[in-house]
Amino acid sequence: MLQKHRFLYRFLLALLLFGFNGIIASRISLESGQIVLLRTLLGSLSLLLFFFLSGHRFSFSGRGKDVILICLSGAAMGASWMLLYAGYQRIGVSTASLLYYCCPVIVMALSPVIFHERLTWVKVTGFLCVCAGIVLVNGWASGGMDLLGFFYGIMSAVCYAVMLILNKKAQGVDGMENSLLQMLSAAATVFLLLLCSGGLAMSISGSDWPWILLLGIVSTGFGCWCYFSAIRMLPVQTVAVCGYLEPLSAVIFSALLLHEQLTEAQIVGAVLIIGGALFAECFHPRAAVAKKEVS
Repeated sequence: MLQKHRFLYRFLLALLLFGFNGIIASRISLESGQIVLLRTLLGSLSLLLFFFLSGHRFSFSGRGKDVILICLSGAAMGASWMLLYAGYQRIGVSTASLLYYCCPVIVMALSPVIFHERLTWVKVTGFLCVCAGIVLVNGWASGGMDLLGFFYGIMSAVCYAVMLILNKKAQGVDGMENSLLQMLSAAATVFLLLLCSGGLAMSISGSDWPWILLLGIVSTGFGCWCYFSAIRMLPVQTVAVCGYLEPLSAVIFSALLLHEQLTEAQIVGAVLIIGGALFAECFHPRAAVAKKEVS
């Protein structure tokens, strides 16, 4: 029991660190893509250190297809982070984070086509709630909207969904090896995108470095180690429910530290997004009925 609690606390710590990412990024006076590049590079170096210190070794024998899928998943993660951080700068940490966390429901909507899973009324209801929440969070109800910022937020969720789908299809690589390969691939993707767009040249001030190191080493490297080392030891239901601590903490941190304010309509939208996703992911009426009949 104590062992299980230790992994749960480690998982919750990772989620809080991820929820704090937008706050840290707001303190760095660089372009969003440059911040993501530094984050992925430092995160990769930190994960490499954790990987070898914990006795892991790379073993790709007979798993070429899975490795390719994970690298593509990492590329999608890098693109997702670039869009998310661009969203932070245009529509704020809280709103961008909520849009980003529409991803699980996007995966659910695509699951009948990709994974041949049945689309139940529970999933449809959750999806419709999230769609309504997106409309409200974007400020359409109050007449104020930033179309480009909204686009960044939604596309970050789409890329995040692609990352999850590709990762789910890669069955042969998990845990630390998976996260390290993804991070290295994300860093390479962001580097190439910035190289093509001419965004590699950057001037980093001395006041930026503490925040960059905090984001790359602590929040990303250490946070990913906590996340992936704990997730294997926890029940799927626990991971699904507790996972929504990340967007909730991002909204709370941005309100307390950045003084971002959500309108009443946006608060309702936030409840619809998180509540709808939780409902679609965690409510299983048939399982509950079967359990009741057995008891």
